[in-house]
Amino acid sequence: MAAAAGNSFTSPAANALYGSGLDVKDVGGVLQRLFNGTSGWTIALTVFLMLVVYDQILYIYQKGSIAGPRLKIPFMGPFLDSVNPKFEGYKAKWDSGDLSCVSVFHKFVVIASTRDMARKVFNSPMYVKPCVVDVAQKLLRPTNWVFLDGKAHVDFRKGLNGLFTRRALELYLPGQEEVYDKYFAKFLKLSEDAGRKPIPFMSAFRELNCAVSCRTFVGHYTTDEAVRKIANDYYMITAALELVNFPIIIPFTKTWYGKKAADMVLEEFAKCAAKSKVRMAAGGDITCIMDGWVKAMLESQEYREKVAKGVPVDEANKPAILLREFTDFEISQTIFTFLFASQDASSSATTWLFQLMADRPDVFERVREEQLRVRDGDKDRKIDMDMMDKMVYTRAVVKETLRYRPPVLMVPYMVKKEFPVTASYTVPKGSMVVPTTYPALHDPEAYPDPDTFNPDRWITGTAEQQVKNWLVFGTGPHYCLGQTYAQLNLMAMIGKASLHLDWVHHATAQSETIKVFATIFPQDDCPLVFTKRE
Repeated sequence: MAAAAGNSFTSPAANALYGSGLDVKDVGGVLQRLFNGTSGWTIALTVFLMLVVYDQILYIYQKGSIAGPRLKIPFMGPFLDSVNPKFEGYKAKWDSGDLSCVSVFHKFVVIASTRDMARKVFNSPMYVKPCVVDVAQKLLRPTNWVFLDGKAHVDFRKGLNGLFTRRALELYLPGQEEVYDKYFAKFLKLSEDAGRKPIPFMSAFRELNCAVSCRTFVGHYTTDEAVRKIANDYYMITAALELVNFPIIIPFTKTWYGKKAADMVLEEFAKCAAKSKVRMAAGGDITCIMDGWVKAMLESQEYREKVAKGVPVDEANKPAILLREFTDFEISQTIFTFLFASQDASSSATTWLFQLMADRPDVFERVREEQLRVRDGDKDRKIDMDMMDKMVYTRAVVKETLRYRPPVLMVPYMVKKEFPVTASYTVPKGSMVVPTTYPALHDPEAYPDPDTFNPDRWITGTAEQQVKNWLVFGTGPHYCLGQTYAQLNLMAMIGKASLHLDWVHHATAQSETIKVFATIFPQDDCPLVFTKRE
């Protein structure tokens, strides 16, 4: 037993080395010889090359038969191009085929360039849903209504439709006109302080549109100082929501600064919601979109309480849509999406509108003549909806601006399940598909001589009949809820400006070059000089 205690009881048959001529103690030596000369760097390089090959094979498989680079830059793809996107690069993609693709980091992106391809994506909620970009849910919050899908989205949207009726839009006009007056005076001072020398006005137009949006959406519940801060900080939100961005929020990056700015806006709008609830409950008048929504909630609550108590209620007095009571933060989230949808797009349209009119004195003069006529010769007459209906040429100028320089070039969608977009190509699940608007709006068959700015095409031409090509505000279940408001705002703004201001555009070699910053702007940021019209 003593002898056995120092020896192994392992059965010889269970030892794979038994009878092989290889001593157990030689195993370590074999392994050492096998990996001898193989460094950690060699192993790492081998793994890296395997991942590169996998990345390329996956891209080639996803790309299939559609247009796009034959191979991708390993892992990152054309990320550096996306950091400073060029309009010419986008246009080259659109021109390369009905469908084209890029692959950036983990995201495979399919671009739908033609009118019909774009419309198919817009109208396929079974396969796709709006996603904006990866970081959007972190900024706007995952519970935001814009990320709802199917019936949930439709039901939520129904509750917002009443905020954009003709009657509702007319209630917002006085507040908008109040902002125009304030900022037109500011434009004059900016030009005066610059010694009547041209200065870029893009940032001033951005602040103007932020002020108009805040006044329309949250009324006087926020201060002028808060509006200026929102306008200034919104640059960071825009930068964070670029089409291709680093998907993780890391301190001191674009997405980090954008998140901080978004948090500030959400907090400010939540405070506005609380104030609106108090004022509407006390019987205040509707002066902004938030008021209208809160009042509809209160009316729905009152109706439910009467029904619960058995109080007879005339069906004629039943609210058109029964709304639940939304929290201050839920209201804030929704109003923030209105600002998100309007700020950059309206700023882009405003910048081009002032530049295009300044460069075309005949267009400028026709707008001015029409504005004076619809006001019965009184340039100080306040705007109303009947007056807006008579602005035929001004509306044509606005629509042509939106066609000629469409603010929204692309709308990202996430593919929920494999999407057979054509008979020969299926967009992979989990990828992004991006319908574009620019090609449809510059289709020579729909809009002859499409690269010419011609407002008359909307009056004497056939532009109004090209409804399938009019993708400025999208189409399908997620079309822009505020499209009528957006156009009326631009009409009212430029109409009033034409009567009270003169402005000169100092064109540069970059004035017609398109800069992409979420939307599109003149590369030189639109240098203007404003003077008061006597």
